[in-house]
Amino acid sequence: MVDEYTADFPSEVIKEGKVEVLVPKLSAFGVVPSDYAPSRAPVFYNPVMEFNRDLSVLVFRVYQRLVKREISICEPLTSQGIRGVRYAVEVEGVNRVLLSDINHHAYELARYNVGRNNLQDKIVLEYRDANCVLNCNAAPKKRFDVIDIDPFGTPVPYLDSAFRALKNGGLIAVTATDLAPLCGVHAKACVRKYGGKPMRTEYCHELAVRLLASCIVQVAAKQDMGVKFLFSHSSDHYIRVYAQVSYGCQRADDSLKKVGYILHCFNCLHRETVHQLSGSLVCPECGIKMDYAGPLWIGSINDAAFIDAVFVENNMVTFRGKLRLDKLLSQIKSEAEAPITYYVVDNVCKKLCLPATSVQSFVSALQNGGYRAVQTHFNTRGIKTDAPAAVMQKTLKQLVCRT
Repeated sequence: MVDEYTADFPSEVIKEGKVEVLVPKLSAFGVVPSDYAPSRAPVFYNPVMEFNRDLSVLVFRVYQRLVKREISICEPLTSQGIRGVRYAVEVEGVNRVLLSDINHHAYELARYNVGRNNLQDKIVLEYRDANCVLNCNAAPKKRFDVIDIDPFGTPVPYLDSAFRALKNGGLIAVTATDLAPLCGVHAKACVRKYGGKPMRTEYCHELAVRLLASCIVQVAAKQDMGVKFLFSHSSDHYIRVYAQVSYGCQRADDSLKKVGYILHCFNCLHRETVHQLSGSLVCPECGIKMDYAGPLWIGSINDAAFIDAVFVENNMVTFRGKLRLDKLLSQIKSEAEAPITYYVVDNVCKKLCLPATSVQSFVSALQNGGYRAVQTHFNTRGIKTDAPAAVMQKTLKQLVCRT
């Protein structure tokens, strides 16, 4: 039975995945789909994030199959409820979904959408602050298998509460849209929020993921939890990570061992990872003082086997963005075990005063030289390689001369 509800703002019914929901009619508020912050509407709704929601459905479906039991999901920043409604309908084996929002318009709209899809028996909706909801479900028998933190801006204010409400072996999904601090435009804000220094480099989006990952690990460690990152990506205007937690102080300590720093030489492009900063940070290749980013996560940010399972899952659905999902998953699987950081070919060519060359040709040339090299999803012109910076530049010069 659908509760009676009449929105006091322009709205429309849209279909996404297997559900139909009522959302603000963004065109009535002067918002177009390419706007990354359609906040002029009384209830937040971003159609661009359909891709994000599709991926979340796939990941949660794979996770549910891995744990082989019914799961519970909490989305404490639900807005109009589209995520939670999709999880309840499209993720098999879900026995409970808790949604909440502190915006009254959002709460009423989400309540209508829950009823519209006949999910009153599966979804509980609360009109409360996100941290309050999470902390009120921190008792052992109330905790969730999956918690999705998808705010507008930074997720940091919700992480501590989220880990309290997460079961042993549970999955946490975290989105960050405040890329300006994470990518080094507002460095002080990044240090305040994420506890690490960013750096303005061509691979800043990977640094953003690793800064967020480090923050997640350190917050989890305070509650004696270790973290394993299953899937991470940078898309559109945001970054997103999925991590599985394990209770235990030893596991927390093991995770902290993978937090360190990335050193970068802006002169010769040499970069390396260290666990602690020491000395004058002189580049071993050219002798110039290096810059650094961190502390940040220097371990793996993707699990190839898990991503492969998500890729298979995508072939079982008919999402509008299926082809884009296939491409992203294929790219990330290929780079899952690649070295940290990447080079943007155009930037390297510009530094060497060379014309831009084919990315694939460059990858092949490095591979023929005995090095690992793959393209990265972080940048269409980016490559990850274990070739030293000097070898990479020499190879690029030879490639351009031949062409």
